[in-house]
Amino acid sequence: MGIAGVSIKSTKKEENLIGNKQLTLSVRSYRAAMFKPGLSRASTKVFTRSLANKAPLGNNGTTHFGSKTVLVEEKAKMVGDVFSSVATKYDLMNDIMSVGIHRLWKSHFINKLDPGKRPNSNVPLNFIDVAGGSGDIAFGILDYASRKFEDNVSTMDVVDINPDMLKEGEKRAINLGRYHNDPRVKFMVQDAEKLEKIESNSKDIYTVSFGTRNFTNIQNGLNTAYRVLRPGGIFYCLEFSKIENKLLDFGYQQWAKMLPVFGSIVANDYESYQYLVESIERFPDQETFKSMIEKAGFTSTGYESLSFGICAIHWGIKI
Repeated sequence: MGIAGVSIKSTKKEENLIGNKQLTLSVRSYRAAMFKPGLSRASTKVFTRSLANKAPLGNNGTTHFGSKTVLVEEKAKMVGDVFSSVATKYDLMNDIMSVGIHRLWKSHFINKLDPGKRPNSNVPLNFIDVAGGSGDIAFGILDYASRKFEDNVSTMDVVDINPDMLKEGEKRAINLGRYHNDPRVKFMVQDAEKLEKIESNSKDIYTVSFGTRNFTNIQNGLNTAYRVLRPGGIFYCLEFSKIENKLLDFGYQQWAKMLPVFGSIVANDYESYQYLVESIERFPDQETFKSMIEKAGFTSTGYESLSFGICAIHWGIKI
């Protein structure tokens, strides 16, 4: 048991995704070795709800927007409206959705990745953080790389489909006093399912945090992640998931029913929070999402359940 109640089965003690012996690796070896076979994998059978296993897309050009069935071409705008509504209170939203634990999850997410150009390498890493408009993960990665490896040359594309979220990220950069007008950092309005401005085979590490469930077609988003990564590149995702204990799951579901009410009280926005709760309900369980990552072409896939499965870290390697 670790940060925020990390629940993971392991055959040996895990330090981080690379381990101290890997510090002298080249950039390509770094990517390929980060999730080597021997690292722990969550193998516990998870409790799943039939709702979450429904197909994400219908046969008649429809998909799900929370509990509603909508036309595929309508969902992106509807999701955009939700995040435009919550953009200025994004951290508060996450505090409500996760009972404040999201900050610990994100810290563990970054620490486990152990990102940064190694001292013996002259080649910067190229990161892309998708659905990352708020900048918290992107800036956290750059801070970690600078602090641990003195890496002040690796680049970061902060990508989000919503301009309002990107504005919040730029404000965060200004408040931090770094990364604003930094040539290493680009803020880009992009659809995660297309990433039209991102060249194929151009990124070393693709991160996405609490954004995948909002894709209109999750599989398309995973396929695009595979396209933009270089061979040896890492797909790395943090997302709400399925609680593995039925009793705890029942308790969390009762809490979730209250979230739209809290959203109405603190943000005057019942409907956005209702959608966010329903989007969690419909997101695939850990094993199903792992299979989707593999379907996109990734190998060495695995996941780690956090806080008994409230959320999970997923990863895969492009060979």
